[in-house]
Amino acid sequence: MKKRLLKVLGILSWPVGCLLLAMLMWSLLLSRLGEREAEIGKTAMQEARAHSKSYADQLTRSVSQIDQITLNLKYYWAYTNGHLSVEDQQRQGLYPTSALLYATISDRDGVLKTSSLPLNNLASVAERDYFITHKNHPHTGLLISNPSVGLRSMRTLIRFSRRLDAADGSFNGLVMVAVEPAFLAPSQDDSAIGRNDFMSLFKRDGAPLVSRTSEATMAHQIMFKTVPSFDGDSGVSVMPGSLFTDGEERIVSWHALHDYPLLAVTGMSTKDIYAAFRERSSDYTVIAIACSVFLALCAVVGTLLSLRLAIRKRETEKAREAYGVVTEGGNDGFYMWRAVRNRDGIVIDFEVLDCNERGATVFGKNKAEFIGSYMSRHYSPMYFPKLMPTFLQAMDVGYYEDEYMIPDDSPLTATWLHRKMVRNKLGLAITVRDISEAKAHELALLAQINTDDLTGLHNRHWVIDHLHKVLNEAASERRGFAVLFLDLDDFKNINDTMGHSSGDMLLQSVTQRLQDLLAANVAAAASAPDNPRQQSPMKNELVRFSGDAFTIIQQQNGSIEDAAQLAESILQAFSRPIMLSNQNVLQVSLSIGISMYPRDGDSVDTLLKHADTAMHAAKSDGKKRFRFYQPQLSERLQIKLENENALRLAIERDEFILHFQPRVNTATGEFCSMEALARWQHPVRGMVSPLEFIPVAEETGLILKLGELIIRKACAQLAQWKAAGLPALPTSVNVSSRQLNQGNLNSIIAAALRDYAIDPAQMEIELTESCMMADTLEIAEELASFQELGIKLLVDDFGTGYSSLSQLQRLDLDVLKVDKAFTAELGVRAEGEVFFNAIVSMAHALHMTVVAEGVETEQQLQLLQALGCDEVQGYYISHPLPAAEIPGLMRRRYLFPAAPLTPA
Repeated sequence: MKKRLLKVLGILSWPVGCLLLAMLMWSLLLSRLGEREAEIGKTAMQEARAHSKSYADQLTRSVSQIDQITLNLKYYWAYTNGHLSVEDQQRQGLYPTSALLYATISDRDGVLKTSSLPLNNLASVAERDYFITHKNHPHTGLLISNPSVGLRSMRTLIRFSRRLDAADGSFNGLVMVAVEPAFLAPSQDDSAIGRNDFMSLFKRDGAPLVSRTSEATMAHQIMFKTVPSFDGDSGVSVMPGSLFTDGEERIVSWHALHDYPLLAVTGMSTKDIYAAFRERSSDYTVIAIACSVFLALCAVVGTLLSLRLAIRKRETEKAREAYGVVTEGGNDGFYMWRAVRNRDGIVIDFEVLDCNERGATVFGKNKAEFIGSYMSRHYSPMYFPKLMPTFLQAMDVGYYEDEYMIPDDSPLTATWLHRKMVRNKLGLAITVRDISEAKAHELALLAQINTDDLTGLHNRHWVIDHLHKVLNEAASERRGFAVLFLDLDDFKNINDTMGHSSGDMLLQSVTQRLQDLLAANVAAAASAPDNPRQQSPMKNELVRFSGDAFTIIQQQNGSIEDAAQLAESILQAFSRPIMLSNQNVLQVSLSIGISMYPRDGDSVDTLLKHADTAMHAAKSDGKKRFRFYQPQLSERLQIKLENENALRLAIERDEFILHFQPRVNTATGEFCSMEALARWQHPVRGMVSPLEFIPVAEETGLILKLGELIIRKACAQLAQWKAAGLPALPTSVNVSSRQLNQGNLNSIIAAALRDYAIDPAQMEIELTESCMMADTLEIAEELASFQELGIKLLVDDFGTGYSSLSQLQRLDLDVLKVDKAFTAELGVRAEGEVFFNAIVSMAHALHMTVVAEGVETEQQLQLLQALGCDEVQGYYISHPLPAAEIPGLMRRRYLFPAAPLTPA
């Protein structure tokens, strides 16, 4: 009875097993289809975001170009007092040659005065909504109008306009740049837009401007029945078909433009996105049904054959035992190998007893031809012996698992495999999984970690790891190599004066020039006749180490001569100016430090440190040169660090005092104002000249703390003189470009004035011309904030920097201090008076007071009186004096006799 029951159960095991297998198959299929559908949706969301952001970036560039044209037109219309000719500018190529953009200027009555379109039939825009808006709203800024048909072009246009103001602030007309919708249409090719997709441009108030589908670019027309609310600056959402004119559900993504009230919107049809998936899922469902029918047939056949299979029970149990280990994970390939031994019992090969299709595919075979073959026939005679030790290790230990990269001479079709081997009674049960995609992603992430985003070079993280490998190889091969440390000279000044965007463009240009140079050196070395390097190829690895510092690892011969030759070629390459992508031309140079392995160190940290030390020595020697590391250089660097620490400690201990140098009215000799000058009262060295400590403060950034200290000291001294009943004379303090660009100088000065109860009219700020090299708008806003406090602004050492008449006019400065080099020419050469007279005339035309610096003789004073210079400053009047000696000059009031009156 018991045996019969077991037999019945054995017979029933087939249909029950097939039923469970069918259920499992359907469960896995439905689960996988659901996961795949979710993956497709997630990917589509990401793609929609990318499309809208890309479109927004394109629009930002296009609208910014249009906006720049309106600003230029507005400025030059005012600058030429209404005599600007757009037609002439167009003939000179100042506007894009595209026929999609037109520039126009109208007067206060709406009459078109000048235009890039012919004015044969003069038209008026006085009734247009954008003209009325500008006329009634003085502070409209850049106005973007809805598309409408042009009066002259008879084309649909989108207009960007700005108001023109008369001198009294009244409406004086407008400048307008009109573009056809295609100018703002997305630049992607047609393949990027699906048949039911769209990309549109909206104003933030919901008004549509441009829409592009796979068929056309249109103005006004949109796919929405009603424009939905786009929340936030960016987002993505699945929107139902009821919102669209064609009833299609879409994934909609939007992205706002920076600085402009516009919104880039993309829509991707979910029907198109999921079309291939749904067709494939339908195929899978049909296959699953067929498999279910097949399993049902198997259940019937299995029931009939259950007795015959009983005699193979032992073999089946062995197979199940092996399969239980090797079939974990449906994507794995698996094999059952029988160990083939020679007469001595040593395993010399393996026979494939069984495998699945996945496993056979890894070898580029099908299952039928793979089973029964010997593994040695699938590998080359040279490669198979390399594999046998791994297989034998698995046989000896019983278990082996690893990830390995498939070499070129392997027959396997994958790039990376994860393999697991388990010993059984016959030989080995093996599973393999193709991890090529995961490894590629891992390597891509590793490359991202090791790559500098700005230049595309390897970064500091990579070079330190790479140097360890280079050092180990060099030590084993008993050869040397060089580490070159390159640093741009005065890069901080470029960042401070021209802005970080120009600094980034410079770093990219420097990178390209270095790459071109190194490539040319390699090519030249390879082509040189009888060159020993042909046996050992030249290797120069260029790395962006940090900021404006680069590193080159030179490996070819590791000789001092090679390193010096490379450094010299780099310096020679940078003797030529660099043109940035914004068309600015800069003359830059580098300082290079070199350390040699093994002479200068046997560790990565030491070699990098010594190369850096040599680089600082090159800078100290005058820049634009290279230096090899020498032990005494470390001592010099130590001294420099000590000077920096001493300056930092001096600021903390308040070892600075102020001297004051008077400024005097040129005509009357009256003591009218003064300049505060910092002096370092060192406890051991005595009085230290600013020429020694100011450059250190600028280079290290300590100028920020020192500048704040000087401002507060000046205010404290003014408060002390005020309490003593002395005249409240305006006092100026010098401000560097770094202080101006830090962004909080206004609050520092305001706090000092408030804390010491000083009238802002007593405080003046002296700026060097280099402070005005950065973006004019940013500088103008910063300087305007000082003038709002009532603080006067002075241009120091005028004539030695890069300021222009237009900059002085825009920045609306108060005082122009002419550099002492121009004063020294007075009475020496006739041209000296001509130059100085031109400067005085220019400054007075800008309503600026002129101060002559460096007045040292009576003759110079008399000439300046004759030239109409407003104030003088220099040793002839007074040296810079300690604060205790200033009250005497204040009481004296007049420091030289008044100039004689010149007959009319």
